[in-house]
Amino acid sequence: MNKQELVEHVAAQTDSSKTAAGAAVDAVLDAITSALSKGEEVRLVGFGTFAAKHRAASKGRNPSTGKEIDIPASTSARFKPGASLKEALNKK
Repeated sequence: MNKQELVEHVAAQTDSSKTAAGAAVDAVLDAITSALSKGEEVRLVGFGTFAAKHRAASKGRNPSTGKEIDIPASTSARFKPGASLKEALNKK
C-alpha cells in the first residue's frame, strides 16, 4: 500500500473526501516526524512505538578495496510493533 492508497482507504472508512483524508494523513505523518526529530517517542497503543535511534560513528571497510572508511554518526527511525498488531499478523 502506498500513500495514495492509504488516503483512499481513510477517505472510504471515514466517509470523507480524498482531500480531507489526505490532509489528515499528512498531519499524522508530520506529527510523527516532528516528534521523532525532537527525540521523542510516538506510542500508538495497540499499534506500536516509533522511536529515534542514534548510531555512533564507527570504522568500516570498503568490501571491494579493503580500505578502511569512516562511517558517520546518524539517527534513524525505529518501529516496534505493539501486541495487538503482532497478534493480528500472526493469526492463522
